[in-house]
Amino acid sequence: MDVARWMRARLTATRSWQVWTLPPRLTCFIVAVIAADLAILAVALCFMPVRAHDLELFAALLACSAATVELTRRLGENAGVIKDVYAVWEFPVAILLPIAYIPLAPILRLALTQLRVRRVPPHRRAFSAASIGIGHVAAALVFRSLIHATHGAAADPAGHALAWMLILAACAAVQWGVNIALVLTAIKGADPSVRLGEIQFAREPMYNDVTELCVAVLVTFCVANSTLALVFAFPFVTLLQRSSRHAQLLTESRADSKTGLLNAATWEREATAEVVRAVRAKTAVAVALLDLDRFKSVNDTYGHLTGDQVLKEVARTLDTTLREYDLAGRFGGEEFALLLPHTRATDAFRIAERLRASVAALRFIAPGAAGGERLSVTVSIGVAALDGGARREFSDLLAAADAALYRAKAGGRDQVQMISTTRGVSAISGPGAGRTVNGAAAPETPSAFRRAMNS
Repeated sequence: MDVARWMRARLTATRSWQVWTLPPRLTCFIVAVIAADLAILAVALCFMPVRAHDLELFAALLACSAATVELTRRLGENAGVIKDVYAVWEFPVAILLPIAYIPLAPILRLALTQLRVRRVPPHRRAFSAASIGIGHVAAALVFRSLIHATHGAAADPAGHALAWMLILAACAAVQWGVNIALVLTAIKGADPSVRLGEIQFAREPMYNDVTELCVAVLVTFCVANSTLALVFAFPFVTLLQRSSRHAQLLTESRADSKTGLLNAATWEREATAEVVRAVRAKTAVAVALLDLDRFKSVNDTYGHLTGDQVLKEVARTLDTTLREYDLAGRFGGEEFALLLPHTRATDAFRIAERLRASVAALRFIAPGAAGGERLSVTVSIGVAALDGGARREFSDLLAAADAALYRAKAGGRDQVQMISTTRGVSAISGPGAGRTVNGAAAPETPSAFRRAMNS
């Protein structure tokens, strides 16, 4: 009776796992990847030779990995797609030890992470361990094929250093490719709207991955010659991890967590410095303030999750439309700010109008009947341009853009107004409208943007 009750309790607990709430295809994919990793482990265990040297090396690499986990516990674990240095310790396992050790290394490390660092849904840890394990198994198979094809290289790493390094680099690329393919497939299955290029193939994530794999190749080659290399590698890898975390914290301190744009303080600081440079060098510069029209009704009608998705898509539009050296920031709520260096009034107006049209063209799927309701949003933009030679402060330019934004709102929304602080003229553009207004009499308004700046 007690056994039956225990079985029913276990079955009920299993049915409550979060993995079953995911889309069916994603659930099947996750379960298949985990099952494949466990099957590899089971088969490999049946044929694994037990050698003292292998156990000692595995224990040493596992100890380094555990120490890295403890360092992670002190620094905090990254959110989202985790960038860390664990491949430095797990890649040598794949290359230098029997296949059975390969799936075990990430399983043990992620179990320790779950206990010591941060608890997340178990299926995420299990899937991460499985995708890493499968990637390393693929690298191990490639290594064994290539190294035995190079006469004498398997028994003499030091004497065939070039062959070893090239083969290790190829295996590292295989491991990275398999692991990333599995992880990004799961991410896309969980959120079809996500842009994978922004997650993984941007400059910074790619640089981090290449650096980690290069260090893993070096450590593996050194350990292949002498296990004592771990003693010297560990401090170096620890420094690499701390540097990576420091860079991440620095980035997070500059960015708005919801949109990824600069936060208000960072944007204001960098925009102020850019305006000072423009005044000193007598070059043009422009500031634009954007405010989503009637955004409160989006949150009230469709919920804050839909509102957040709108903010993210608008931020993406800004990021893809603007030039590389432009500065885009979010100031909370539905307000955004742009700094456009080396941009005269006519060009600033053209950029703002292009942004307005791009936002108006966006379409969103809101929760509702018949698979969701399609909705769109518009944006009002106020632009202030400082042509070369004018002597103005950053606060003057910001106040002018704020006044232009007020006019755009008062004029019917979904339009751009621009003030040139040099010539004293402004223009307005909306769907099918256009006129000219004297910019000197721009009204002051206690907008939400200005309150944010003054707080």
